[in-house]
Amino acid sequence: AEDLHRTTLPNGIEIIVFEDSRLPRVSLGVTLRRGAGSVDPAKAGVAELAAEVMQRGAGDRDGLALARVIEDVGASLGVAASWDTTTVSLSGLSKDRPLFEEILADVTLRPRFEAAEFEKARGEHLAGLGAAVDDPATLIRWHFLSALYDGHRYGLPEEGSPETLAGLRVEDARAYWKDRFVPRNAIFWAVGDVEAEAFAGEIEARFGALTDVAPAADTPPPPARTPETRRVVIVDKPDLVQAHILIGHEGIARSEPQRIPIDLMNDALGGSGFSSRLMKVVRGQNGLTYGVSSGFSLRRQPGPFQVSTFTKVESVRRVVDLVLAEMDAIRETRPVDEEELAKFVSFSVGSFGLSLETSGAMLASLVDLEVHGLPDDSLDTFRERVGQAKLEDVRAVAKARLHPERAVIVVLGPAELLAAQLDGLGPIEVVKP
Repeated sequence: AEDLHRTTLPNGIEIIVFEDSRLPRVSLGVTLRRGAGSVDPAKAGVAELAAEVMQRGAGDRDGLALARVIEDVGASLGVAASWDTTTVSLSGLSKDRPLFEEILADVTLRPRFEAAEFEKARGEHLAGLGAAVDDPATLIRWHFLSALYDGHRYGLPEEGSPETLAGLRVEDARAYWKDRFVPRNAIFWAVGDVEAEAFAGEIEARFGALTDVAPAADTPPPPARTPETRRVVIVDKPDLVQAHILIGHEGIARSEPQRIPIDLMNDALGGSGFSSRLMKVVRGQNGLTYGVSSGFSLRRQPGPFQVSTFTKVESVRRVVDLVLAEMDAIRETRPVDEEELAKFVSFSVGSFGLSLETSGAMLASLVDLEVHGLPDDSLDTFRERVGQAKLEDVRAVAKARLHPERAVIVVLGPAELLAAQLDGLGPIEVVKP
């Protein structure tokens, strides 16, 4: 589009600007091609802590002064780490862009990382983790990840664990940012009422002199097959009357070439809400749950595939059997048919359009392509590629990518009532929450 501008500075910094002057607003920032996945598992949680502390003082401003200057102009500042990226963003009225660029330079080049702020942030994160233990959906997810990726960074929650957080020091947070904020790793971006050339000039003036060095290593590959054989993990919560269930195994990376047929196959299985097979069978025909879904976590390295649901404790075995049977059927006896494919092609194209309704969403998607090294025209060609998906490819990926025979089955609920029910599915391990 004529309103999209890209440039690369001599030191390797990339700049993407999406001009949209319909409103006098602008969002701008920098996204780094590294996130929580790139951290040594022993330091899990350092990405989120670093992101939090960076918002609490930079350059000449302490945390209070920084918050005040942003609040005075009705703007917002955010620093966030995901599995694959770390992003600093500012947004507000376009007339305040010079201030935003000044703050962006302070936060990225001169973050304070004060020890007192670090300790405060760590305390808040620990309290958050403590509360999460009371949330069954979060708790079962932690156990599911640890069953699949023991020893790998993906085996711990994105935000770390109480044990890893306890060992972190303010120096770790400082090093996290310093080792990742290098020119070839940085994508500066702006969207809204902003002139591309002026923004690129500002970024060059403030960041053009940064020396390009190799960034911290990225997320290492997890096991290609996990688990190797079927296993059952019961997380013992004696007080629950509703049991939570996660069934899964290794999945695909964000850059997976077969992603479109895999997405369409997953829409048919459990990824499309009420239209999916799992919802029809487990909820519609058997009334055993209010909700069941399946999905692939797309990250730099292959994240998990999982089916997630909940049911009354006494119905757990029936639900697990139904899920495994549907995974089997879509592979073998009832593969996706023409009618299903047509339905999910239009579902996929429709939801894709909705996901790009704002220029901000469009820019975020373009930055995501850049982060994962995907072709620039991926958004433009998406509808066409989905429309051209072949039935035989969708059927082939069901066989290649679903493994009910060796999935891990994690159930959160009273072990005393669950162990006998789950007998015969595989070796059973009972763990404490």
